[in-house]
Amino acid sequence: MPANLPPTDDFAHRHLGPSPHDIERMLQTMGVASLDALIAEVVPSQIRTKSSLGVGPARSERDALEELRALAEENEVWRSFLGLGYFGTITPPVILRNILENPSWYTAYTPYQAEISQGRLEALLLYQTMVEDLTGLEIANASMLDEATAAAEAMTMSHRLANDVRHTYFVDARVHPHTIAVMRTRAEPLDIQIVVGDADTFAFDDKVFGALVQYPDTDGRIRDYKAFCDAAHAHKALVAVATDLLALVLLPSPGSFGADIAIGNSQRFGVPMGYGGPHAAFMATRAVDKRQIPGRIIGVSVDVHGNQAYRMALQTREQHIRREKATSNICTAQVLLAVCAGMYAVWHGPDGLRRIARRVHGLTAALAAGLTKAGHTVETDRFFDTIKVRATGDVAARARAARINLRTHDDGSFGISIDETTRPEDVADLLAVFGAARDVDLSAGPKHGPTRDDDILSHAAFRSFHSETEMLRYLHRLATRDLALDTAMIPLGSCTMKLNATTEMIPITWSGFGAIHPFAPAEQTKGYAKMFAQLEGFLAGITGFSAVSLQPNAGSQGEYAGLLVIRAYHRHKSGPDHDRDICLIPTSAHGTNPASAVMAGMHVVAVRTNESGNIDIDDLRAKAQQHSAKLAALMVTYPSTHGVFEEGIREICNIVHEHGGRVYMDGANMNAMVGIAKPAELGADVCHLNLHKTFCIPHGGGGPGMGPIGVTAELAPFLPGHPFAPHLGGPDAIGPVSAAPWGSASILPISWAYIRMMGDAGLTLATKVAILNANYVADRVKGHFEVLYSGKNGRVAHECILEARNLKPHVEVADLAKRLMDYGFHAPTMSFPVAGTLMVEPTESESKAELDRFVHAMIAIRAEVQEIQDGKADAKDNVLKGAPHTAQAVIADAWEHKYSRERAAFPTASQRLHKYWPTVGRVDDAYGDRNLMCACPPWEPQE
Repeated sequence: MPANLPPTDDFAHRHLGPSPHDIERMLQTMGVASLDALIAEVVPSQIRTKSSLGVGPARSERDALEELRALAEENEVWRSFLGLGYFGTITPPVILRNILENPSWYTAYTPYQAEISQGRLEALLLYQTMVEDLTGLEIANASMLDEATAAAEAMTMSHRLANDVRHTYFVDARVHPHTIAVMRTRAEPLDIQIVVGDADTFAFDDKVFGALVQYPDTDGRIRDYKAFCDAAHAHKALVAVATDLLALVLLPSPGSFGADIAIGNSQRFGVPMGYGGPHAAFMATRAVDKRQIPGRIIGVSVDVHGNQAYRMALQTREQHIRREKATSNICTAQVLLAVCAGMYAVWHGPDGLRRIARRVHGLTAALAAGLTKAGHTVETDRFFDTIKVRATGDVAARARAARINLRTHDDGSFGISIDETTRPEDVADLLAVFGAARDVDLSAGPKHGPTRDDDILSHAAFRSFHSETEMLRYLHRLATRDLALDTAMIPLGSCTMKLNATTEMIPITWSGFGAIHPFAPAEQTKGYAKMFAQLEGFLAGITGFSAVSLQPNAGSQGEYAGLLVIRAYHRHKSGPDHDRDICLIPTSAHGTNPASAVMAGMHVVAVRTNESGNIDIDDLRAKAQQHSAKLAALMVTYPSTHGVFEEGIREICNIVHEHGGRVYMDGANMNAMVGIAKPAELGADVCHLNLHKTFCIPHGGGGPGMGPIGVTAELAPFLPGHPFAPHLGGPDAIGPVSAAPWGSASILPISWAYIRMMGDAGLTLATKVAILNANYVADRVKGHFEVLYSGKNGRVAHECILEARNLKPHVEVADLAKRLMDYGFHAPTMSFPVAGTLMVEPTESESKAELDRFVHAMIAIRAEVQEIQDGKADAKDNVLKGAPHTAQAVIADAWEHKYSRERAAFPTASQRLHKYWPTVGRVDDAYGDRNLMCACPPWEPQE
């Protein structure tokens, strides 16, 4: 290839929005000589790293895919009958292609702006309705991270509802062991005493505030918990039931026998096992406790025209708003996977789900009958899909020879779980493994006891879309009601909505990654092990830390895990009775920080910020001195939440270290640091990384995510372990924080591919361009909007905060956000970290043309505000107060506004080329909270 031609397989130039020529023009506009000169103005020289990232040269997209393919092929996809809450499933191709692999779904953001999120809000409401129907409870949330953490949330929710001094929680021994392990991790810092025992013989007393049982239990047995619930309620204790949605298609619901809370995993509703995730867990409870259920809830409201509209209900419940008063640090959900699971129920409908459930149970019954006939002891008398078997002979060896995974119990018995993917010939192979005849008798009757007699999934949506044509159109119709990255820039500060490249996404649906059970033997997952080691090495090199844990499956989980590691370090150093429990947190920090600290058993002490938005170092020094003997940690976000590189970061870390504390760095803004600065070199001891931000895992409409942590050598021994991965974590490992050993493992190839294809040079250039794009926007809007915070050279980091409080009383910041929808944009982050402002983060993936389009929109909106201020536009009836404008409103016969239809809907020329229409007008939040409805309202398919 001639030297003057660029390589055609260079990924970085596809990832970066501005071309080299555009970069030059942007720098000229800003009056800066070069990109490096800009970085010198933005990033203090004393924090710049002199070491390489250690990632190496960039690989082409083709080469990276071939390398990942080789890793996937090193994983051996055996037939896994391990159960434990994870099952083989068939993802309907119409869902696979049109949701899981569709950027209209996976590049969307959390539906804070309801008017441009109606599609995924409806899909999540269907998910909630499905969970409510199957659990027999009145209200459900829009998903949780995994079953084990949902169980932990149920425990802490029960503790709050007990509202007294009781601190004992009972867990049945037949709950999944990894769930019990995660609950122990959660309970210990909160002084909750977990008692594990037998639910059949346990006697409640007035010290017990709640209990958790599994239905069916981990061995597959179905038990009647009616008397257990009655006994709990007699002592004012609450009962949570970990359950299985497919089993509930046939079995009486938890609500029917008195459960207060139901939790579980919706994975087997069409979501691949993926070596542990991501999967959407669920939680449902009684309506009376709706304000205590953690996580997000989707509700029904109306828009300004009186039309039905969906929204996130009770938004002030969001844990990051409640800060140190939070009852949970959960601020996200597994939206993309919840949508898939809900649509699985829509696709199959109640009759289809019954057919699947009956088939699964029938094959299990046939297996049990065949094993019994062969002389083996099937210990599970009432079951749905799982049995426990005592057998003679070398079953394990025959299973290995047949490439079959069975669960082996400590007592030498075997567990076998049947799923949707199981065929009669698989059952025949299982019988042969146990030395039984291969005859599969499908005539056995039900072995699960009572069958539920109430109707399920009666809503029309679950009974309407069973041809692929209709399902395809329904999914497309929902997708068009949302604004995702495939439509326009989403300039959300602190959220880093950057390109999620197709090449990065392709491997997640390969069977070599997706079809692996999370507890498959290590010798079957060598490809995953290599990828984990490489990714941990990449992240360690990028951050400067000694070790990395990939287990936390959300940023909030990373915060929590990091603080638990610090806590374990102090306890190891000073003994279990140590009293280092003070966590210093700047008032500007992400709200999940104080919530995570409280969950980790720490007491929050706020540190002031100064007029520039930086940490008040004098106040920090005073607080550190005041609490020196008890100082455990400082939580700091860098660059700051205000979008500035604070020059005093090393001094800040030193102050904390001088008083024996350790520094936790929130890595939410790592997109401004990769290749330029390393957290460990600045003095941080632990840092979590949002792989769904900096490292390109898509937000998926509000999840999935990953939040691995990097730590220094002294903290490495305490990284989280897991009962099914004995060599995971350090020698003094804390307990697991997620259900699976490596969290949501199946989406890690996305970040691996991004890092691999960018290489050292590309990653560093991406950071520089992210900083360029933010400063270009900040520079262009000056004179129209004040940039609230900047560094000493007048520059921002990778995001900027635009002042809008000075526009009152004429308009509110929400009016700007809604009007941006008419211009075809999602609003920047609204009122965070400063109320009444907009925080803009354009990311490196946006082109100069898109940045200019956004700038023109902001300038035009500011002019519209000026017209109101000057009295040229009506104070109440104007384009901002009327925004967003729907097509239905614009074409209606009646138009009573004092501004034109054209100005409402087509404010710029670009809108005539491509118009995005919000499907509802401004949503009435207050109405939705006053008239709370969190299940699908009745409707019939449109004619």
